[in-house]
Amino acid sequence: MRIGFGLAAAVSVIAIAGGTPAIVAAETLEETAARFGIRQTVLQISLSPTGQKIAFIEPGPQGSEILNVIDLVGDATIKPILTNSEQRSDLSRCDWASEERLVCMVDMVSEGSSVLIGFSRVLAIGADGSEPLLLTPRTDMRALGYRQDGGTILALDVSDGDDTVLMTKEYVPERTIGTRLANEASGLGVEEVNVIDGRRKKVENPDSDAVVYIADDKGDVRMKVRHPRGVGSNLGDEQYFYYRGPNKSGWTLLSRVKLDAQTASGFIPVAVDSQRNVAFGFDAVDGYTGVVEVPLDGVGEPRVVMARDDVDVDRLIRIGRQRRVVGASYATEKRAVEYFDADLKTFAAQLQEALPGKPLINIVGASADESRLLIVASSDTDPGMVYLYDRTSRELSEVIPLREHLQNQTMGAMTPVSFPAADGTPIPAYLTLPPGSDGKNLPAIVLPHGGPSARDEWGFDWLVQFFAARGFAVLQPNFRGSAGYGEAWFGRNGFQAWETAIGDVNDAGRWLVREGIAESDRLAVVGWSYGGYAALQSQVLDSSLYQAVVAIAPVTDLDQLRDDARPYTNFGLVDAFIGQGPHVRTGSPAKHAASFAAPVMLFHGTLDQNVAVVHSRMMAKRLKDAGKAVEYVELEGLDHGLADSKARSDMLQHIDIFLNSDLGG
Repeated sequence: MRIGFGLAAAVSVIAIAGGTPAIVAAETLEETAARFGIRQTVLQISLSPTGQKIAFIEPGPQGSEILNVIDLVGDATIKPILTNSEQRSDLSRCDWASEERLVCMVDMVSEGSSVLIGFSRVLAIGADGSEPLLLTPRTDMRALGYRQDGGTILALDVSDGDDTVLMTKEYVPERTIGTRLANEASGLGVEEVNVIDGRRKKVENPDSDAVVYIADDKGDVRMKVRHPRGVGSNLGDEQYFYYRGPNKSGWTLLSRVKLDAQTASGFIPVAVDSQRNVAFGFDAVDGYTGVVEVPLDGVGEPRVVMARDDVDVDRLIRIGRQRRVVGASYATEKRAVEYFDADLKTFAAQLQEALPGKPLINIVGASADESRLLIVASSDTDPGMVYLYDRTSRELSEVIPLREHLQNQTMGAMTPVSFPAADGTPIPAYLTLPPGSDGKNLPAIVLPHGGPSARDEWGFDWLVQFFAARGFAVLQPNFRGSAGYGEAWFGRNGFQAWETAIGDVNDAGRWLVREGIAESDRLAVVGWSYGGYAALQSQVLDSSLYQAVVAIAPVTDLDQLRDDARPYTNFGLVDAFIGQGPHVRTGSPAKHAASFAAPVMLFHGTLDQNVAVVHSRMMAKRLKDAGKAVEYVELEGLDHGLADSKARSDMLQHIDIFLNSDLGG
């Protein structure tokens, strides 16, 4: 087919052999749950330096991941080159180090005593799956500590050649004859690493307080972030950002950021433009987050690049192997991008107009010369398609759908709405109705988001669309305490000011009934993480509003949440975020099980590092002891995201049966 969008672009389709045809519309609960529960086909994708090869990670069976390569010059078939089937680990990212070698990140969790400990490892592998090589140094058996941080790739194609990457290294002190050597260095440093033979060259000496390094677009380390300890081994409440000029070795303090229960205050740099010698980052601008650039010459004044007076500008848009900054992004009713690059601005606008439904356009990869771009286009009703755009020939080619199993399915439109809270404050939200529905007298779900330092946005959501496919209206409120709407809206956060946040969640349900969208006796609340907390805590404020409560991986007790953090270095930050005072007891649903009226369903993975599984175990026991209706499903070996297709599909079936039983469906 051909689409004209001002660039005379011929749109062709790359034939991907071995693909699965779109599944026909399901008619049973089991079929619908299977389609929506399957993890998305493309978990992460990368374009090679020449733009002639594509690598992407897809989910495999039993929670595994498969790394595939597509040779666009060859037969363009999908060739699996690596499978990660190790339990308690995820193949999370793979990028092209060169045309023939990939570097991949594996995240894993280890259960030591009662504490879950996260680890990462970096490996290199050939484009044909040959010669895998671990790039994370092995820790000697005599080490005083074990290397958790396997390294972060800071830059590709650095000075030593195409087969060299720049990556961080956690230096772990060793001991000899039972005594640590006095001159042993420890902390985070940086090395150049050859991805073929593993040869290493130290670039930055380890710093015991360093937590992040930032390289510029030339692959030179230009910034260091230090986070000193506070009390004991806990991280303090301040971070220090240092910079250095081109070809300099010494560090100069650029900014100090204060971390508290509400927000981080101060300039937070995230990228360096070597040509202009400036740092791009985020800072508060009249109560909202804006993008600011600061000259790295010690003389120039900061300049606000982009800021708004209604929402935060919260993302930098970066493309290519050098991660070049080309724009910034913010979300009002829908996410918008303002490109600093004039050519990209024109191209993105024309492409959005040309594709059906005016989807969101995201540039997710580029060749070394940026002549070829990998693009993802998606919308609320379109799960997304990956395209390859050739800027020379102006040809746009379909590569692979993000969710192959949901192609050509009818979805419910996500409509931005607003409803009044009890005090009259307009609360922004998104309403999704079942396809073909008139939006009246429906079973309905209020679906508060996780976080609480997060927000919902317009776009495709597999959980929302499952509920819509099953006949539910879904309302997603961006309650006060959500991120993205400025400092005043975030307030004292969704735990310390829980009554405001949960009050808004409950007012969302009342609005659905008042507008005639939902019947008062067919109203449920469902949430994941903080959203699960909000779903449970809604019963504490008004036990008669919702007829069913579903909480996935929820926080259930704020004192327990604080205790969970004690073994970790971020305890002080978590402690401050939760705070002290009466809200800790009143804001803990597990302490108020006796007040629940609605039946509750809980789900939790045993390897959840975000919210410990003890929260759901505690909630289930308290409800059961109080004589309340509760069902609890514990998922062995799964993390906070329940990243397993079968587990998700089974969960969707359980939720649907539970809701229909209690909502009279």
